[in-house]
Formats: sequence, C-alpha cells, structure tokens
Amino acid sequence: MSLSQAERRYLFNVARESIACAAQGHDPPPVELDTVPERLQQDGASFVTLNQNGCLRGCIGSLEAYRPLVLDVQQNAVGAALRDPRFPPVRPEEVAELTIEISVLTLPQPLDYDSADDLLDRLRAGVDGVVIECGWQRATFLPQVWDKLPDKEQFLERLCLKAGLAPDAYRGRELDVWTYQVEKLKEE
Repeated sequence: MSLSQAERRYLFNVARESIACAAQGHDPPPVELDTVPERLQQDGASFVTLNQNGCLRGCIGSLEAYRPLVLDVQQNAVGAALRDPRFPPVRPEEVAELTIEISVLTLPQPLDYDSADDLLDRLRAGVDGVVIECGWQRATFLPQVWDKLPDKEQFLERLCLKAGLAPDAYRGRELDVWTYQVEKLKEE
C-alpha cells in the first residue's frame, strides 16, 4: 500500500499534534474518521519511531491491523513519546527537536524453516522485519534495524535477547518466526 504525499502529510500531522498534546499531559485531539482520507480509515498496523538529534528517542507499534491506520499511528505516536520503557517520557520542550518516522506494516507471514542455517538463508537482510516468539516471549525488529545489524546471526542474537531469550535461541526449533515488510515514511 503506497501512500500518497497527502496521506503521508496527514499521518505526520496527526502524529506530531498527538505527541505535542501527550507531552503536555493532554489527550490527543479526537480524529473524525469521516474527514480522514479513505485509505487511512482502513485497518492498518504501524510503528512510530522518534529520533532526537539523530538518536533513538522512542519506538512503539502494532504488529497486526485491528484499528484504522490513522488511529493506530496516533496511538503509537503517543506510546513512543510516553511509554517506551527505554526512555523517560518526552517533555514539551523536546517536541520540536523530534523527527518522526512511520512504518506501515504488511501482514506478518509465518516463516517455515528446517534449521538455524535454513532460517538464516531465508531472511532477507534490509527487506524483512522479523518477529520471533517462544511461548509468551516475543520481540520484533523492523527492517530498518538491518542498517545497524547487517549480519544475520548478530541480528537474530540481538532479537532473541530483546525477547528475553538466550542469544542462540534461534538455533533451536521451538522458535516461531514471522516476517513482514514496511512502507517507511520519513518526516520532511
């Protein structure tokens, strides 16, 4: 789903306004769905990533589409600003310094593999976002993480650690794996 420039601008306006309200302790403004571009009314899954001076400042998202994309972006923007456990909540004076990136996800697809080597072969570095799950432990890396972790083994080791697993947990067969792709939107 390739979004138009107008649809992208709409999402960035909603995200930025919601972050500004959240940083001041207010609820984001309500979104009147009947005034939203039609494609943004369709259910969609997104991640919102906040950067400040080139460094990660927050990232929260949804892996599955269960609400209109515009509302998913709005809620994930607020979550990235206030609820990423790695960072303190964004303060009002920081809002102007933030750059926003929105990733619109495709539906995650199960990845069947026979061994760790087969898993490594099937992953497409720079293309696939990856979800791993073992019991109740689950984690994902967006495709953009390949830029920082281009080695497939290191990528999976760090993803396993993020899920609270041993770094070599991907070498066992008890790991469920899904892949997805994103349309990455960067604020201009």
